[in-house]
Amino acid sequence: MQTGNVTTPFGRRPVSLASVRRQQAAAEIEAGKSAEKWKVFRDVSASMAVLGIQSNSLAVLDALLSFYPENDLRQDAPLIVFPSNAQLSLRAHGMAGSTLRRHLAALVEAGLIVRKDSANGKRYVRRDQSGDIENAFGFDLSPLLSRAEELAMLAQQIVAERTAFKRMKENLTICRRDVRKLITAAMEEGAEGDWQAIEGIYVELIARLPRTPSPADVSAILEDMQILKEEVLNRLENQEKTEKAGGNDAHIERHIQNSKPESINELEPSSRKEQGAKSSEANAMQREPLKGFPLGLVLKACPQIVDYGASGGIGTWRELMSAAVVVRSMLGISPSAYQEACEVMGPENAAVAVAGILERANLINSPGGYLRDLTRRSERGGFSLGPMIMALLKANGLAQTKAG
Repeated sequence: MQTGNVTTPFGRRPVSLASVRRQQAAAEIEAGKSAEKWKVFRDVSASMAVLGIQSNSLAVLDALLSFYPENDLRQDAPLIVFPSNAQLSLRAHGMAGSTLRRHLAALVEAGLIVRKDSANGKRYVRRDQSGDIENAFGFDLSPLLSRAEELAMLAQQIVAERTAFKRMKENLTICRRDVRKLITAAMEEGAEGDWQAIEGIYVELIARLPRTPSPADVSAILEDMQILKEEVLNRLENQEKTEKAGGNDAHIERHIQNSKPESINELEPSSRKEQGAKSSEANAMQREPLKGFPLGLVLKACPQIVDYGASGGIGTWRELMSAAVVVRSMLGISPSAYQEACEVMGPENAAVAVAGILERANLINSPGGYLRDLTRRSERGGFSLGPMIMALLKANGLAQTKAG
């Protein structure tokens, strides 16, 4: 093999001590070791985020491996490939030269390949009289063989973490669904207890989920949601102990408020997705709160809801959502109607819709029926909150205000 020598790169490219150590490790591969090259490539692909490489880097590595003639990387075989940049570009799906060079450097930096440059920087092979490779200059694939077990373990760990995260999100979705439906049933069937306060806690919980949550985010919300579910079940099972349950409310709120709310977007759709409305639920999950309309403009269009803020005012979308829960109850809108609006429009936009209904409450005979109608129209793409906000601004004499 020609992998035992430590070499430095041609031209202005510097050499790092880490690169020297990787070359030395590659030279110490145990005798007889081999690894299936595409299996190693799949492990690298699974670990790309941890290794600090991108999909284009994988495309270049795939191209380099395609120039290695055997299926197995073997310790007793030459592991240097020497394609030109033009050949590499063709096998990397026509990648531009500058992009190719950048991702070759990324693979070297990640310790997946080593440059073995000739005196003039050209890549070529020198063969002996029998046609066997005597010396080759190009890219050494020895690190892939040297790190095969490490890469396999890293890939297995990442897959296990992804599986655990997926299960945790599924558990959160189920727990959310259970809590939401239990609260709805309790309110609609007249169970004893301050269910409006419990609903407010639920709204604050789902408001804490960032748009792209981390495992830590999901774990924290799941723990709090499970506590809330347990409390709801205790209340339903012990309705005669409502005085004691009131003390439990404060305990739950103190526990849940330990974490700062960071976002007002939900992580997973609830019942409508399970019932088959996949496309509408996916769209609702991705909606931003009234794109183009900041909260301040919404409050100018719907000033009445400010009086229902927890501290006599509203300064965040989360506070608007909490106020909407209070207004929903006051207007006689059923929990199920509001839940459906949250699922279809998104929780922030549903809160805006309730604020708009409050502004026109004297003109609306059935606020609950009106909200259901808006929800159905929104699901079909026939309703947008923007025109409603502009109409309310005009009615309040603020039509000249522009959405920022």
